[in-house]
Amino acid sequence: MINRRKFLQNSGALALGGLAITQQSVGNVLKNSVGAIRPVGIQLYTVTNAIEADLDGTLKRIAEIGYKDLETAFTRKGGYYGLKPKEFATKAKQYGLSWRAHHIGGAPFRMPAGAPPRLDANGKPIEMPKMLNLRDNFQEAVDNAAEGGVKYLVCSSTPIDTMEEVNLSIDTFAKTGEACKKAGIGFAFHNHTKEFERVEGKLPYEMFLSQISPDIMKMELDLAWVTKSGTDPLELFKKHPGRFPLWHVKDLDRVTQRPVEVGAGYVDLKRVFDNSEASGLEYLFVEQDAAPEPLKNITTSYANIQKLF
Repeated sequence: MINRRKFLQNSGALALGGLAITQQSVGNVLKNSVGAIRPVGIQLYTVTNAIEADLDGTLKRIAEIGYKDLETAFTRKGGYYGLKPKEFATKAKQYGLSWRAHHIGGAPFRMPAGAPPRLDANGKPIEMPKMLNLRDNFQEAVDNAAEGGVKYLVCSSTPIDTMEEVNLSIDTFAKTGEACKKAGIGFAFHNHTKEFERVEGKLPYEMFLSQISPDIMKMELDLAWVTKSGTDPLELFKKHPGRFPLWHVKDLDRVTQRPVEVGAGYVDLKRVFDNSEASGLEYLFVEQDAAPEPLKNITTSYANIQKLF
């Protein structure tokens, strides 16, 4: 399985409001009988190579497909695809796009012993830019997010193999959440499957939820990874109402368990969307880790969302 956690280690929203009612697609938003629903967003990690090669062309294509909200992630060009926060926000607006959230690691993952260096197309080592993380740079990350006008700073992943790492993550999240609150933005944690595996008999995800106040940290629920973990999103909504304002809309192939285009896998997205009101949903972002043809794949995912919902 290739996901962002592996990438880092080796390197508006469709708020259906729980209403099962007739919908129609109008422009770039979905509408139902109670009015417009937030537009569909995209996690730019899905199109990393394309956007690093052609920022303007890729943003233009994303807007043409119908996406309106953006969530950024780590880039090998440094900063925000080579730009400063305000510069990227301005660039996004030029194409009618709104920058809503940014991903950053909680703490660096340990590189495997003897891991080979990353090489470019000519076989030369790639000099990686400074990668901020919340453990060491939380205030700088918060300041950048506030400067860019994003609504949420999101921890993309963090080491949790030991209870020491889990507790360090909790301390880091608490500090970051407080700093975000002071800056007037939200803070959230994005899950993979690891958070639903026990560490010394305890589930890190439940520890995060129980030991950090909801007004300090929300959750960005990755619908594919939570499904793969065997955890029912609806049960999470029931136990922690309003705690999940951000979603990653992602699908998985039943055989390979790898991300595929939305609507092409086995994740029961409609069931989750039909119960979104309890989650507190504000923004959703389509994501497909290691997408083989990113721009084609996100086009299909957008079209399938229109058909499904």
